[in-house]
Amino acid sequence: MADQSHSKPIHHREYEKKQHREEMKQQVLTFALMILFTLVAFGMVIMEVNSYFIIPTLIILAVVQVAFQLYYFMHMKNKGHDMVALMMYGGVVIAALTIIAFTSIIWW
Repeated sequence: MADQSHSKPIHHREYEKKQHREEMKQQVLTFALMILFTLVAFGMVIMEVNSYFIIPTLIILAVVQVAFQLYYFMHMKNKGHDMVALMMYGGVVIAALTIIAFTSIIWW
């Protein structure tokens, strides 16, 4: 007979199964949304939508897709990724400030 003294209790295994199931649902939903955003972007480009509308829309869709990928597929939502997240978000802030600074220097 197998010794089950080292195995996890049944309620703990059930909890883990439920957590994995929920995470998989979130990842599939996020993947479907990212595909939808990509199709919307391609559709707008193919239909030659006005550039004053399409450029900000494409940038917003791209930012949302990057956030989805970082949060769900790169597991940034999990514990233990605080320093990595801080460095990435800090880099984004510095890049945005640099772009704003150079843009304002050039146009003013």
